[in-house]
Amino acid sequence: MSAPERIPPRSVTPVELLADGELTVRGRIREASNAALYCTISHEGREAACIYKPVAGERPLWDFPDGTLAQREVAAYEVSEATGWGLVPPTVLREGPYGEGMVQLWIEASADGDAPELLALVDAEEPEPGWKAIGLAEVGEGRTALLVHADDVRLRRLSVLDAVINNADRKGGHLLPTSEGRLYGIDHGVTFNTENKLRTLLWGWAGEPLDPEAVGVLKTLQEALGAQGALAARLSALITRAELDATRARVAELLESGKHPEPGGEWPAIPWPPV
Repeated sequence: MSAPERIPPRSVTPVELLADGELTVRGRIREASNAALYCTISHEGREAACIYKPVAGERPLWDFPDGTLAQREVAAYEVSEATGWGLVPPTVLREGPYGEGMVQLWIEASADGDAPELLALVDAEEPEPGWKAIGLAEVGEGRTALLVHADDVRLRRLSVLDAVINNADRKGGHLLPTSEGRLYGIDHGVTFNTENKLRTLLWGWAGEPLDPEAVGVLKTLQEALGAQGALAARLSALITRAELDATRARVAELLESGKHPEPGGEWPAIPWPPV
């Protein structure tokens, strides 16, 4: 009689790990403006580091009165996944030691020198090839320098995602390049507002035509955000109907213009501090 076939253990996905794993708080990230706890999470033999941001630790924002930062962080992940670009680390909404909150996989950014530079200050009036101008920055003693970002396809994709989710806080410190060549964006709590609040360092493509890849992704998003779309169903549990309608409108406007958005003028274009 032959031995029974051995079935290999099922691989736990990052989202399953975050949603179902045992969450253990290890410390607090004190630089964060809201409660952000560094944790480990384990499930079915797999363990990882993560960030847990409980709703109870959020400070109220007068200009983002609806929903929670945690819900918007998860909504940003859902849109990122729908693009196929995977620009936001796996993120879920779940109960934790301090109540409901956002739990996001910890991303270990490359050490200095391990990845190409994404942002720089240069003493010049125009960026060099391979760079895009953001604007002039004061560097002390009455001097200014040109703030630039890399002409990098990963940043260009992120600029499109930010335009869709209406990101009001794309700082340099929210960009996490990895040693494997991936780039992630984090901290998406101030997003999806019904008013135009886009604030970002990624203005280098402002007014330029969207590339064919971005146009294709936006068409996919438009379909997924339709009344019967899977993405619309997921977002409806995380943001208001008005915010969902505004997201649809931003996608439609991007497709209609065929261009990267430009600063509107009614809102500071660059977040402070920029890094």
